Amino acid sequence: MRVSMAIVENGAGNPGLKPGLKIAGTGAYLPEKCVLSTEIDAMLDWPSGTVENRFGLNARYVAQGAETSSFMAEQAALQALDAAGIAPQELDLILGACGVMEQVIPSTATLVQHRLGLGKSGIAAYDVNATCLSFIQALDLAAMKIQLGLARNVLIFSADIASVGLDWNEPDVAAIFGDGAAAVVLTADGEGLLASRFETYSEGRDACVLAGGGTRISAAVDPVAAADASYFRMNGQAAFRVTARYLPRFLKRLFAQGALNIADIDCIIPHQASGPSLTHGLARIGLHPDKVIQTFSRFGNQIATSIPMALHMAVTEQRLKRNDLVLLAGTSAGISIGGTILRY
Repeated sequence: MRVSMAIVENGAGNPGLKPGLKIAGTGAYLPEKCVLSTEIDAMLDWPSGTVENRFGLNARYVAQGAETSSFMAEQAALQALDAAGIAPQELDLILGACGVMEQVIPSTATLVQHRLGLGKSGIAAYDVNATCLSFIQALDLAAMKIQLGLARNVLIFSADIASVGLDWNEPDVAAIFGDGAAAVVLTADGEGLLASRFETYSEGRDACVLAGGGTRISAAVDPVAAADASYFRMNGQAAFRVTARYLPRFLKRLFAQGALNIADIDCIIPHQASGPSLTHGLARIGLHPDKVIQTFSRFGNQIATSIPMALHMAVTEQRLKRNDLVLLAGTSAGISIGGTILRY
């Protein structure tokens, strides 16, 4: 019934117009524990200021105890729903877009549906995973659902707890990640996506790996190997090389798809991989730094959460205004490159 009403209402007055996506509300949650870069320096026995100078990181947040992925997602989702003026019961679809889910089965989206009091609602809830680009992939899926008239109100959330998978024997990797959650509510009241593209270059498949949690390495067969596989491993230089090779061409294709160019964009929201990569990437591609939302120094790399968190910050800090064109783009394990352009 919700879907049929959505189609009728959206087509009223213009039957030939397909429904389009609009970001109606955003929300975010940061764990209570904030760890300053100077505290990381002390833990690693590094001179004070090393983390800030090397990585451009001032602080990060670390989830503890009851601050599970689904709890953080629930808090962010409630904010987004309130901002959109939509009750949980009015949702047609809930998409989990975490870099690493709370558990393998069932989906984190299922857990969040339950937390929102929708356990008997029947509202579809499932996860979409593309590691750091999960939010962009979920946004793309939601746009298609809305355009087809299969949904009118969609909740997307990303919630990541990177801190549980960090190996402090590799401090250059462990020092830059942070925890948190962010969410958006989409409605069928906008233009939709003006351009959307996703490319994968599996030559970089070994650059970013979390081998545990699947079927290849099992605690039932080899507990030691399973414990080791629960740590995230990253070769940052290898990931950067693959990304640098393909990113400029990717952006040209993305802009061509929308018949746009970089000068048309009012706000740029990239994945917050690291401080140096953001700085180098902006210079290499020629993006104007004043248009770019950078949250890495405040929160670190929040995996999939970094893009919707930066989006939320752009909205609440009024750096992204209604009718602005916004580019969301980034890279992820794979190596994959993804981006989308829409009107806020």
